Amino acid sequence: MTEFSEARLAGIRAALSHPIIDGDGHIVEFMPAVRDEIVAVAGEDIAKQLDGIFDAGRMARELDTETRRKLGLYRMSWWALPAENTLDRATSMLPNLLYDRMPELGLDFAVAYPTFGLTVTALDDADTRRAVARAFNRYYAESFSGCGRRLTPAAIIPMHTPEEAIEELNHAVVELSLRAVVLGGPVLRPLPGANEARAARWVDSFGPDDPTAYDAVWQHCLDLGVSPTFHSSAMGWGSRVSLTNYVFNHIGNFATAGEATCRSLFLAGVPHRFPTLPFAFLEGGVAWGANLYSDLIGHFEKRGAHTIGSLDPSKIDRKQITELFQRYGGEAYQRNLNQLDRALSHLADPDEDRSQIDEFRHCGLRSADDIRRVFNDQFYFGCEADDPMNCTAFDTDRNPLGARLQAVFSSDIGHWDVPDMRGVLCEAYEMVESGLVSEDDFKRFTFSNAVSLLTATNPDFFVGTEVENAVKEHVEGSARRRAGSRREPGT
Repeated sequence: MTEFSEARLAGIRAALSHPIIDGDGHIVEFMPAVRDEIVAVAGEDIAKQLDGIFDAGRMARELDTETRRKLGLYRMSWWALPAENTLDRATSMLPNLLYDRMPELGLDFAVAYPTFGLTVTALDDADTRRAVARAFNRYYAESFSGCGRRLTPAAIIPMHTPEEAIEELNHAVVELSLRAVVLGGPVLRPLPGANEARAARWVDSFGPDDPTAYDAVWQHCLDLGVSPTFHSSAMGWGSRVSLTNYVFNHIGNFATAGEATCRSLFLAGVPHRFPTLPFAFLEGGVAWGANLYSDLIGHFEKRGAHTIGSLDPSKIDRKQITELFQRYGGEAYQRNLNQLDRALSHLADPDEDRSQIDEFRHCGLRSADDIRRVFNDQFYFGCEADDPMNCTAFDTDRNPLGARLQAVFSSDIGHWDVPDMRGVLCEAYEMVESGLVSEDDFKRFTFSNAVSLLTATNPDFFVGTEVENAVKEHVEGSARRRAGSRREPGT
């Protein structure tokens, strides 16, 4: 943790030729005001339900271990917000104060994501979930009113069904005029016959088993001019179910949730069917993205439609393999040679459904370069300022096919891992000072990538903001460079 220096921050800002866009800061909701909105939207009974949900941590402590296991409970966030730094605690709760402090923090514009509101998309009851989501979104629209030059909040969009997502998109974007959205996902769905045991859930990450199920949602995002972002937690999944240790549950959880959604969308062919729609996976860093990108290329090269045939069991030369077993096999081999066909069928069923053997069939891939295009152009990765692995995004020597992944500076201000809001830009800039990334890559990280993410669906996203002119100049310059690169030499 680097101690904040006002002189150092001023020096960094003076050396930069571009604004700083924070792709993922956080607001800590003032829950009494949110509760008022819930009562206005859905009544006192729903508000009391939410009271119980946010009191779950205390109630869980009163349960025995067996009951907590059965209910699928785990050690959740605790002491998760600034305390000793009271100014930062107030700043996280008061959008107008955050607005005033933005120059002091070294930031020019920020997208503010929910804190308590992120839990809403996990609520089981549809009526409660939708009413509470609308109440939170009304709260965001009201509390950020007048802050649009420097701040914009992200609306909560539950994703339990495509119809629900579309209706809530309409409410947030059309009725409330919110410009940024965070989609719920993955969705934990009950297993048949085990509805009462919350621990018995399967993870629906909108993947290849039903590849087009949410296509109407992706199309609606395009129609409304919003870029889908995901800010999902994997606490409570798999091994992250400790009853006593939040750190154990928290480490890597955002990366796990982001990877599940990203992998699902890719193999479901969503980027292929919607080639102009960007997707952002927030707060998990980018190292997992580089790993997934490399793994997809490796699997495609060896298990894609063009190569999977080499693994077809029917291509085994039975005569040759029998002769080899006879020559090199010992007594146990010779004694069971009449069962050779059965042995060869393990993990190699010759009757595999041939219509299912191309597991990249939804992706529209002609070569590994098509994978590079998606990760280079459509996928974005939210990276906290102090993550030393952020430089992975820009390592074109190591990323296959020279890919440069689109990491987005995400301060996470408002939460426990930012002890001083004024230090986030200094921490991010350490990559440059250490020689891990260039100044151009730092510009991509803290400005250009966020611009691409948000203007891909809404070219006017930054109109009326502090960064409007810089964004316009950047977008026009990028268009000129693309046009120039398409011209034939000598024309």
